[in-house]
Amino acid sequence: MALSDLSHAHKDRIEVERHATLGDNLNSPKRGPTLSTSTSSFEALDPHDPNLSHLASLMFSKTSSYLQGELNAVLEDYTLLEQMNCATIAKYADLRQITSSIGRSLDELNAKYLGLQPYLDQIDQIEDSVTKLEAAAYKLDAYSR
Repeated sequence: MALSDLSHAHKDRIEVERHATLGDNLNSPKRGPTLSTSTSSFEALDPHDPNLSHLASLMFSKTSSYLQGELNAVLEDYTLLEQMNCATIAKYADLRQITSSIGRSLDELNAKYLGLQPYLDQIDQIEDSVTKLEAAAYKLDAYSR
C-alpha cells in the first residue's frame, strides 16, 4: 500500500469517526470508504455502514466476554473438582491408616485372647465346681434342719 493510500485511508477513518461522534445519519450501508479498527480477517472488504460495523464489533466483544466467562466458570468447576479430589485422597489415606491400625490391634487382641483361653477354660471349670458345691451346701443345709 502506498503512502498516499495510507493517508487517504487515515482521512477516511477520521471522517467516519467524525460522523459517528457528531451523530450524523449513518443508516446508509453505502456511505463511502471506511476503515475498520477491527483486526478480524472475516470483515468484508467493501465499504459498509460504520454503525453496523460498530454494532458488529460490540456484538463480537460481548460474545467474547460471555464465552470467556463460560470458560472461566468451567475452569473454576474443574479447579474445585481437583481440590475435592485432593481432599478425598487425603481423607482416604487417613482412613486407610486408621483401618490398618485397627486391623493390627484386632490381630493383637486375638493373639492375647488365644493366650488367655486356657485360663478362661479354668475359670469356667471353677465356676461349674462352685455351682455344684453351692448346690451340695444347700442340700446339706436342708438335711441338717
